[in-house]
Amino acid sequence: MSGGGGELSEGAILVSEEGGVRTVMLNRPERRNALSHAMREELIAALRAAAENAACRVVVLAGAGEAFCAGLDLKALAASGGQSAAEHNADAQQLALLFRTLYECAKPTIAAVRGAAIGGGAGLATICDFTLAEPEAFFAYPEVKIGFVPALVSAYLVLQVGEKHARDLLLTGRTVDAEEGFRMGLVSQVVARGELAERTHELAGTLMGNSPEALRATKLLLAAQNKVWLDAALEEGIAANAYARGTKDFREGMAAFLEKRRPVWGK
Repeated sequence: MSGGGGELSEGAILVSEEGGVRTVMLNRPERRNALSHAMREELIAALRAAAENAACRVVVLAGAGEAFCAGLDLKALAASGGQSAAEHNADAQQLALLFRTLYECAKPTIAAVRGAAIGGGAGLATICDFTLAEPEAFFAYPEVKIGFVPALVSAYLVLQVGEKHARDLLLTGRTVDAEEGFRMGLVSQVVARGELAERTHELAGTLMGNSPEALRATKLLLAAQNKVWLDAALEEGIAANAYARGTKDFREGMAAFLEKRRPVWGK
């Protein structure tokens, strides 16, 4: 997505810029870009920097390799079982801050999605103002299948697709392809395979033809309209996320994941 622009940072993410388009690339392809603690910190910093930089007009979020983002790093999540309630709460707070920072970014945001967008990764992909996806892309919120709660993404999902679709996706944990995601409202455009970069830059060009101040004001207005509801929803979500990490179903779900077997609930 970044072309020949200048590279600004390298680590769990790559940040580059070309012609006012700043690309933030999730850069853990060997883990399907799973969201480690370090990656979340880097993403928050990168989004804040983009929002404050006058030269940046549009932010593109993409994933290195074959997946957009597989969600939270489950190995790290499983290892968190021995943490204190305060530590669980702090981790949930960090994830909530990441989603909120993306949602309230004053610059237009575009997610360029190929492959998997799962759990928190689906949240990142769909919280963006525009979600462009190749036909083979797929989305899922499978937390209930591993004894976890889709606590923080649920608030944004309800805003995006309505409560009935959100209940379907969150309670079944099923996977939807790009076309079904488009019909639900998760995806803005389904683009032909091999054309994702071109279509992303076309959309970025359209956005840069508009008034930067008007775009900023419009984004701030939209965020403000949902602020009171979102404040309350995320407070509930943080509590639910932290609580879920201490349950027996979470422990069994994580054990089953690590042991590559089906969970036995009530164990």
